Order: sequence, then C-alpha cells, then structure tokens
Amino acid sequence: MRQGMAEKRSAIVRGARKVFGRDGYTRASIDAIAAQAGVSTRTIYNHFPGGKVQLFGAVVAEGSEPVVEAQVEAIERRLHRVTAAGLEQDLVEFVVAWIGAAHRFTDHFAVIRQLRAEGAHVPREFLTAWRRSGPQRASDALAGRFAALAADGLLATDDPARAARHLLLLTVGEINEASFDGALPLPEEEERAIVESGVRAFLRGYAPR
Repeated sequence: MRQGMAEKRSAIVRGARKVFGRDGYTRASIDAIAAQAGVSTRTIYNHFPGGKVQLFGAVVAEGSEPVVEAQVEAIERRLHRVTAAGLEQDLVEFVVAWIGAAHRFTDHFAVIRQLRAEGAHVPREFLTAWRRSGPQRASDALAGRFAALAADGLLATDDPARAARHLLLLTVGEINEASFDGALPLPEEEERAIVESGVRAFLRGYAPR
C-alpha cells in the first residue's frame, strides 16, 4: 500500500474510532465518519468496500492490538520475578499497570463501552473476533503466568485461568463498575485503594495456607 493510501486509511480508522466511541455502532454513519476523518465517503468505500460493518471490524480489531501489547508487557514486567514476601505488592503494581492501558487508549475503550451496550445489534462475528484478539489473549497470558506462580508455590490454585479472572474482577471489575466502564474516570488514589483492597481479598482466597 502506497504511503498516501496508508495514511488515508489510518485517518479513516481514527475518525471512525472517534465516531463509534461517541455515537455507538447503530447510530454512527459513514457521513459522520467521513467528516471526522476529513475525507469523502467515496474515499471510505474505496478503502472499506463493506462500509460501516467492515470499518467497525477494523476499528475493534486494530484498536485491540496495542492494548493487548500493553497488558502483556505489564504481566512480563510486574510478575516476572515474584517472591512470597513481595507477592502482594507485585500484584498491586501489576494491576495498576494493567489499568494504565485503559487510560492510555481511551478512544478504544470508548468503542468497547458502546460494543458492550449494543451487543445485541452488533454483528456476532465482531464480538467473537474482539474477545479472541483482545481480552482472551491478555487473559490467556495472565493465566499462564499464574500457572507459573502456582507451580512455584506462590498461589494456591488448580485453575490459574479462573484465579486470573477473579483478580481482575476484584480490582478492574470494581473500578469499571464505579467509573461506568471508564466514562467517568476515578481519581488515581481511589483507583489504587480499590486495587489494594481487591488484591488483599484475592490473596485471602489464593495465598498458600
């Protein structure tokens, strides 16, 4: 793809991400996306012949990539060398780093809020593709790390994937609930207090006896 075409395509995807995040999938229009991207509707169809359906798929899939990379980096950086004495603090710092991805990619998570809200009206293949390319990849990476921590005797679980989900539900899940999935961000100190409380609750269930 020539550079000019690649830049035009990137502008379209960025514009579409803004519009989908603001208006949702069903209310978004190609005209609104063209205006946001600064291109003509003809240009959009030249790049995305499938129109809004194809463009939404690209926005969701391409937006997930840097988020997953940031979350996997948080796993590798914060949970690489864990000791029993430092387990609680390492888990806290890991979750804080995981949440940081949401703060860095606000436009993507605005789209995901709309995706969740309009799940019944969004083509099912996009829901499946998003889970597989986004949340599932990150969750699998965390489950693999928890399996290693369990093998080292630092966590007591025979189901690392479930343990990983429990940690995220106790921390990220509560933050999402309190912030309306990030629509009304919480103060940093409140987020951290939730994370610390959630990690303590997690360890009461999963710390070795």
